[in-house]
Amino acid sequence: MPSILDSVDQRTQLVGENRLELLMFRLQRGSSFALNVFKIQEVQTLPKLTNLPQSHPHIVGVTYARDRTIPVIDLSAAIGMGQLTERENCNIIITEYNRSVQAFLVKSVDRIVNMNWEEIMPPPKGAGRAHYLTAITKYDDQLVEIIDVEKVLQEVSPFNTQVNPEILDSGVISRSTGLEVLAVDDSSVGLAQVRETIKQLGLTLISASDGAMALRMLKQWADEGIDVHRKLTMVITDAEMPEMDGYRLTREIRSDPRLKDLYVILHTSLSGSFNKAMVEKVGCNDFLSKFEPDKLAMAAQQRVREYCDLYSIS
Repeated sequence: MPSILDSVDQRTQLVGENRLELLMFRLQRGSSFALNVFKIQEVQTLPKLTNLPQSHPHIVGVTYARDRTIPVIDLSAAIGMGQLTERENCNIIITEYNRSVQAFLVKSVDRIVNMNWEEIMPPPKGAGRAHYLTAITKYDDQLVEIIDVEKVLQEVSPFNTQVNPEILDSGVISRSTGLEVLAVDDSSVGLAQVRETIKQLGLTLISASDGAMALRMLKQWADEGIDVHRKLTMVITDAEMPEMDGYRLTREIRSDPRLKDLYVILHTSLSGSFNKAMVEKVGCNDFLSKFEPDKLAMAAQQRVREYCDLYSIS
């Protein structure tokens, strides 16, 4: 599928419209899986791989593409389905998450489908493969499972959540006590990273697992007569989420007079250059890549300073 990203400009028009495109693929016989096309750089027939000594068991080797050495992860093994032992005619999907590039070994690539985030549902609660899913949907009456890649990458190469002590401002932290932040993310790994960072700043975290849930919370507070701008120091939202993505959530916030001045940070594993353009389109205040705790801490501390000055909090 060499032309998978030929129409990127057209795909960016989906942003803010609560739509996305998914690349469907298979790992073993039967189940169909998917990844967001925005995170995919290229699809190739499985090339010859070079072994990487002492690497994680799910890394089956490295390949050279796009002027860099790229680790190849057996995605089937990573989500507990067993290794892909028959690799003839398999594919690799080269992706970018959190400014890092890696490839996933899959059995076969199927097609690209255009969908509405409202058709994307949270995975069922329970054990088994749902542990590695961020969402599910249906296409042609077939269940499609959307992989929580952040969780896979966390297990292969754990992310750092510790803020550099030199960045922490004791004066800001003393003013942060009792201040609340709303974090919105469908990935347990992504939410945990925000929680750990925010905790180090002394802020209190309120969480929602998708944009629709977050919007219901915000509107309910406003309906109850709560000054939401005073209640929340900021909203930190992921981009990709079931039912309502972060772009649509931001648009909905800006369209409600009771919420429109909330400070919104888009916090996502999608491409930085792409998202910086989208910040202006949907009206976010800032964009940050995930799993960079120092940058998140600096942005949050700056917002606390502004918030405390605005409301005369010493």
